[in-house]
Amino acid sequence: MIRLSRDRAQPAPHKLYDEVAEAAADVVLRRYSTSFGLASRLLTGTVRTHVRNIYALVRVADEVVDAPRPGGGVAGRSQLLADLHREVAHAVDTGHSANLVVHAFARTARTCGIDAALYGPFFASMRMDLERTEHDADSLARYIHGSAEVVGLMCLRAFLVDTPDRDRQYERLQDGASRLGAAFQKVNFLRDLGSDVDHLGRRDFPGLDIERFDRATRDRLLDDIEADLEAAAVMIPSLPAGSRRAVCAAHLMFAELACRLRRTDPAVIRSRRVRVPAPRKAQLIAIALARGAA
Repeated sequence: MIRLSRDRAQPAPHKLYDEVAEAAADVVLRRYSTSFGLASRLLTGTVRTHVRNIYALVRVADEVVDAPRPGGGVAGRSQLLADLHREVAHAVDTGHSANLVVHAFARTARTCGIDAALYGPFFASMRMDLERTEHDADSLARYIHGSAEVVGLMCLRAFLVDTPDRDRQYERLQDGASRLGAAFQKVNFLRDLGSDVDHLGRRDFPGLDIERFDRATRDRLLDDIEADLEAAAVMIPSLPAGSRRAVCAAHLMFAELACRLRRTDPAVIRSRRVRVPAPRKAQLIAIALARGAA
């Protein structure tokens, strides 16, 4: 077997592998996200790396579910998702994976205290995407917990990684982190209302008839979203300084989306995705920088 030479100035092989894994996670973030990517740049030091590693795994799992290969069926995606779940569990246990994104996530999980109580429900929600096309109130609550609330809690673990009393702070802030994750998910459900039905065959909000989607329904859904955002806002000032600005920026962007959705006719929400223009995003980043420094 031919051995590939390494530059003498490079770090030890396992350290280099860690760096490459984290670079792979960064590529996933930059290619798949705009708003989240912008906000994450405001994170400092190792926290940014940990959040990037969490996002990359979440995105890869989501793509397994929602972006199948041509000709791929549900059974194949289900198997890929189960394999990914097993890889994650093994990597978190051992500290190593041949899958670069899984390896990066496992490093973060082991450092920050992310265990199966958080990533297990996430994979359960991903499986729900393959198994059902409509939710009732109970299944939606379980889905949002696994797909969004636990992601917020994983990020909270990363935010608090260098905090001396991180377990106590986690207990104090976890409700706000969960509510923020839930708000993000519900906003995305609403802005993707048409495409989820037309392209994925999904109806995320229980009892919602998309053909009769009206202002009253839109406003009822947004009232719930804004209640989550208000609850999450209370948590932000208590976050470590290295995370506060980034979370504030993400919160502001989704609050802006909620405002724009409320001003948008239901027929338009049904037909196209509401977005925040780049100049407005820049303004929100500036506001977050000012608030985070206070």
